[in-house]
Amino acid sequence: MTFLGTSGAVPTTERNPSGIHVSREGEELLFDAGEGTQRQMMRFGTGFSVSHLFVTHLHGDHVFGIPGLLQTMAFNDREEPLAIHTPQATRRQLKGLVNALGNRPDFPIRISEVGDGDVAYRADDFEVRTFETDHDTRSVGYALVEDDRKGRFDRERAEELGVPVGPKFSRLHEGDPVELEDGTVVEPDQVVGDPRPGRSIVYTGDTRPTVRTIEVADEPDLLIHDATFADDRAERAGETAHSTARGAAEIASRAGAKRLALVHISSRYTGGVDDHLAEARETFDGEVLVPQDGQKLVVPFPGNEDD
Repeated sequence: MTFLGTSGAVPTTERNPSGIHVSREGEELLFDAGEGTQRQMMRFGTGFSVSHLFVTHLHGDHVFGIPGLLQTMAFNDREEPLAIHTPQATRRQLKGLVNALGNRPDFPIRISEVGDGDVAYRADDFEVRTFETDHDTRSVGYALVEDDRKGRFDRERAEELGVPVGPKFSRLHEGDPVELEDGTVVEPDQVVGDPRPGRSIVYTGDTRPTVRTIEVADEPDLLIHDATFADDRAERAGETAHSTARGAAEIASRAGAKRLALVHISSRYTGGVDDHLAEARETFDGEVLVPQDGQKLVVPFPGNEDD
């Protein structure tokens, strides 16, 4: 993951408006595209091979980067289609933004609306799910959830059972029984362990703390949560439909998250985010970070840091 923009509504000299790039097994995904996102992608080396753009809501600090990004993709002679996902009842507005300059790119652009409980994108071994958030406009969050992985193959046990090294190993790992030369049948469950969980990342976009996030998150490896304010402006957070760092930490704790990234930091905190970190750590026992623009984060497979 690359955090392209971690600022609140107003950019600062250190933080760009919202944008998160995810690279997974060669597929490139983008979550939100605030003003200047294309430059951040150049600056931090993500490239422009994005196949899906997931928009949490249509406030400018989350979408003003879309026209420039599309133009840059067109200048690079892009031919591959781009899918853009946006909250329900916002497709018309987003389409207007895409066509704002009256010069729609030549490559295909598909805009689809998503709502609570939808699967915005289903790939071979993961999906991006949509959930309702609580902001002052139509808004959603997204959860990238991988399928369970195959159990570990016990080569030593397979050899003990007489399975010859070669294609039969693969067949067993794929879940098919194999027959040995003496007629013995070896079943997959004799040599393959239980399925192992995949990884999950949850991104809320702008929101007040909600129970729905807890329900969807379900022990995520990483929760990326709105933390616009610290406790000193908790009342302001509620008024503007945002969260404090402590509020985000409470959601992370109740959801059983392993790590918590606090984003959408108000420009009021240009002096530092020590209060955000301290207040979140008082509530959440896992790892807490306030990423800087350009910071890259690897999400390992659960239960095995070496996978």
